Amino acid sequence: TTSLIYGGCSQARFTPGTPYELNVNSLFTSIVNSASASNFNNFSVSPSGYAQSNNLVYGLFQCEGDLSNSDCKTCVASSVSQLRTICPQAIGGIIQLEGCFVKYDNTSFFGVEDVSVVSKRCGPSIGYNSDSLNRRDAALAYLTASNGQYFRGGGSGSVQGVAQCVQDLSVSECQDCLTEASGRLRSECETSSWGDMFLGKCYIRYVDRDHHSRAHAAGDEDVDKTLALTIGVITGVILLIVFLSSLGKMCDKKGGK
Repeated sequence: TTSLIYGGCSQARFTPGTPYELNVNSLFTSIVNSASASNFNNFSVSPSGYAQSNNLVYGLFQCEGDLSNSDCKTCVASSVSQLRTICPQAIGGIIQLEGCFVKYDNTSFFGVEDVSVVSKRCGPSIGYNSDSLNRRDAALAYLTASNGQYFRGGGSGSVQGVAQCVQDLSVSECQDCLTEASGRLRSECETSSWGDMFLGKCYIRYVDRDHHSRAHAAGDEDVDKTLALTIGVITGVILLIVFLSSLGKMCDKKGGK
């Protein structure tokens, strides 16, 4: 759950030791602590004595809906740690791990829709297999159905997926975001055996387990064939060396006579 999917930082930087740095540190502490009891929360932080708007920092976290509290906290703590590494002294930053999402900035983004593409990944093509594509479309339709949920999981047969919106959106805004993500996933990943589409405030992911497992099996088979061929070549070389060595000794004996 702590593998990096994407991350980014603002170009603007803050000066170490300033009130804004105190706010960021306080925000990160609040985010990690809150993750032990909830899978989503948002904060606006300004320590006492520094209430000026240019010192305010806004942030939120969200874990995948099926994570336990302990796994959520572990993921969020890793996100904060990685943000400190990849975004040192950045005014704002964003990171998406396999199991959680963290974002902070000096301007409020709470409740703001964002359907821009942040990250997309498409697996290998399985060709125009009508059965697989129909299952993929049915799975995406299931994940984007209007059910009022911010986290959805399920699919159709071998094609399974998950979808989630950041919970600062309204239910209708979540629906709009997932519909946009689904459409982009269909058009940009087309015949892929798996696909991920991460927009600014939501994502959809699917995998065709039949073709995905076959791809791994085919890869393993290729490795086995390559290994067998390599062993065969090495064995042949060894036998040739032994033969030439024996032949050389025979020639030496004849020469000695």
